[in-house]
Amino acid sequence: MYEPLRKPASRLGSGREGWPSLDDYNRLLQSASVPVLTHSAMPVRFVPQSNEAYEQRAYLTGEVQTRSENWHDLFNALVWQVFPRTKAAINRLHYQAGQGRQQPAAGRGTARDVLTLFDESGVAVVCAQDELGDLLKKHEWKKLFWQRRDDVAAHMRFFVFGHSLHEKGLQPYIGLTGKALILPLAGSFFDLPLPRQMDELDTMMANHFLDPDSLCATAALTPLPLLGIPGWWPDNAREEFYENTRYFREKR
Repeated sequence: MYEPLRKPASRLGSGREGWPSLDDYNRLLQSASVPVLTHSAMPVRFVPQSNEAYEQRAYLTGEVQTRSENWHDLFNALVWQVFPRTKAAINRLHYQAGQGRQQPAAGRGTARDVLTLFDESGVAVVCAQDELGDLLKKHEWKKLFWQRRDDVAAHMRFFVFGHSLHEKGLQPYIGLTGKALILPLAGSFFDLPLPRQMDELDTMMANHFLDPDSLCATAALTPLPLLGIPGWWPDNAREEFYENTRYFREKR
């Protein structure tokens, strides 16, 4: 689950009680081979939290408000490092949706709900066989993760994007569920080294969300019980694990 974050996390410094500082987060960004920018072309940097509008300030200034000694915000900083284009696209769309909102009291609207769901709980599912993706969409959990286990290992890969999921994963529990964005790709993707995979995936996710059709309904993101992914949880090595219908729910 944490594999994409492992390398940048290993480069973070640590200060009081082992926590990295905001300076550590910013040094990590500055070490990127390509500058990490917002869609407004502002360099991203992490600053102390204030009462200013989060997305607006990030888009206009590049300043991402960040709490110290906080797992949620630490993972957010790491995701900015590994998937910068997608984070920038989500921030741009939040900003634009907020600018066009005439009645804030009426709620954020569907587009911002979709963006928030993925930003907090998103999982990019790369799939080289359409049939496997269809099983996921249909919530055929046992058939997908048990009966087609070898096919899943060979033709699917799961990248956690949502920083809230990363935080929850520190103490896994039955019920831990993400929101999956299924991306069909050729099998050659799996032969690439992990950094190349993440770079290509970052571009695909950013382009996906910049398409207005992607923001029409939250149902476009499929529920995904993370502990069912083969190899991610010891208990799923037993067939009966997938018979817990309170966790592996049928599609409504």
